[in-house]
Amino acid sequence: MKILHTADWHIGKKLDNFSRLEEQRLVLDEICEIADREAADAVVVAGDLFDNFNPSSESTELLYSTLYRLSAHGSRAVIAIAGNHDSPERIEVPDALAKVCGIIFVGFPNAEIKPFRTQAGLEVTKSDKGFIEIKLPNSDVPLRVLHTPYANEQRLKTFLGLEDSEENLRTHLQKHWQKLAEKYLDDDGFNLLVTHLYVMKKGDPAPEEEPDEERPILHIGGAQAIYTENFPEQIHYIALGHLHRYHRVDKIPAPSVYSSSPLAYSFSEANQTKYVILLDAEAGKLNNYRAIELTKGKKLRRGKFDSINEAIIWLQEHSEDLIELTIVSDNYLEAADKRRLTEAHSGLVQIIPQIKKIEEEGSASTIDLTLSMESLFQEYFKSKNKGQEPSEGLLNVFREVLGSEE
Repeated sequence: MKILHTADWHIGKKLDNFSRLEEQRLVLDEICEIADREAADAVVVAGDLFDNFNPSSESTELLYSTLYRLSAHGSRAVIAIAGNHDSPERIEVPDALAKVCGIIFVGFPNAEIKPFRTQAGLEVTKSDKGFIEIKLPNSDVPLRVLHTPYANEQRLKTFLGLEDSEENLRTHLQKHWQKLAEKYLDDDGFNLLVTHLYVMKKGDPAPEEEPDEERPILHIGGAQAIYTENFPEQIHYIALGHLHRYHRVDKIPAPSVYSSSPLAYSFSEANQTKYVILLDAEAGKLNNYRAIELTKGKKLRRGKFDSINEAIIWLQEHSEDLIELTIVSDNYLEAADKRRLTEAHSGLVQIIPQIKKIEEEGSASTIDLTLSMESLFQEYFKSKNKGQEPSEGLLNVFREVLGSEE
């Protein structure tokens, strides 16, 4: 069988005030094309389907239409779990209609999916809390899935009966997964675990950074890191969601892989290549997996210049990208310069002014109260900004406040 692993779609997410919905439409269309081209038997979406708990109607329509297309009229299994950006209640709302298409939504920890069968022959043959076995129309090998959506402390208490303890979380999930593995998993099927949690290899020197603007898991009120050693040895592949960069966390007991988000969603992800993962599997064995590059959507770029003219030339060379621009100067950015930059590029998301540091000369001087108000303001500004002179634009504002515009 072939299985496509993707995650962190964040449908509806904006970059500052820039909508990404059309880019998301294009890249999700690309994922559908890959699933068809590679003849995938199942698709796993490892959480963060939406970017917030109350997605727009356009975002909702895009998710449902994409998952329906991926389902191939009920002949391809689609398993989509909730991430930390998703409302689990909202994720499970279309459950009855979704099952007709072979789409399985899992919102809460310990969810139990009722067995069903589509007209195309896809069937959930076994189910338990946190587990399903699926008979695929084009494969004689059963697909077994251990599913664990994102769970904060409150959900873990409610659905897993867990007390507030980082070690208790690891121990509980390990026991939960191991119990299901011993009951349902053997080498007569392919065994997959899908979860939206922060996973790391025990003993690694530092945890992988969470994405900018990502709702952090590793904070008070969230779920703590899970170690790869907590996964059952019967598992053949672990499909992870949450971190937006593609990487394999560990290869023992099985490849534990973050597939990446389909688009770069913050400038910390600038220049990252985005992927989906295609698994080639058989009974009791993962033959191989490979990352397939996604090409749709705008690139995110960062540029740094100390010349407005050079910055404008660079902006024109990257007219199709979304830009974060840093301007290094002796004075604050003038309004006219900012206007030149914004007019030069429609995708200029952020302009960051960076003032050159000027060494303080000598010790602080005494204040000369005979100076004019404007001169006093200039001296005060220089004392607070390491000798830097205020810009003419700032002085004009000060003059307006004084009612002495020159």
